[in-house]
Amino acid sequence: MAIINKGFGARRRQKDDRLPPGQYLTRDFPVLTAGPTPAIRQEQWGFDVKGRDGELQSWTWDEFMALPQEDVTVDIHCVTAWSKLDTTWRGVSLDVLLGDDVDPDGFILAHCYGGYTTNVPLEDVLDGKAWVAHTYDGEPLAAEHGGPARLLIPHLYFWKSAKWVNGLTIMDDDVPGFWETNGYHNHGDPWKEERYW
Repeated sequence: MAIINKGFGARRRQKDDRLPPGQYLTRDFPVLTAGPTPAIRQEQWGFDVKGRDGELQSWTWDEFMALPQEDVTVDIHCVTAWSKLDTTWRGVSLDVLLGDDVDPDGFILAHCYGGYTTNVPLEDVLDGKAWVAHTYDGEPLAAEHGGPARLLIPHLYFWKSAKWVNGLTIMDDDVPGFWETNGYHNHGDPWKEERYW
């Protein structure tokens, strides 16, 4: 059962070159989850990257925070039709976490606390296109928005920016994640309105 907060509802469609088709602007930051919000303390949080060869790299919270950090300002677009412009985040680029020698022909499957997964082509997360974000608008990321850390892949619908992320598996073959197996589009480009299968 989905949990919905303020920010959802009918809105007038605005004209803006930064708004994908069918989207409306919001000043709120609506929350939609498929279950309860996990309570993960930073000292409990860990992040793993499993390579194609099965090799595992792992970071604790402190190790993750010691990695090179980036500040980014991006627009985000939810499949439920809201868009929020000029959002500010801080986090670690997936380029850092996946390394320089990752073959871009393939996919990642993101794993999250609570069992959620989502799949993304590697070409959509490399070259400065994706981060594991821990800060939003200058503050630690709230649990309801995926804190302590979530994926941030702003050029895709926001369900691909998985909340409560704790790892990635690099794969040769595509494996649909939670929402993708429940009718959401496998890719999720908002400019092509790739909402559902």
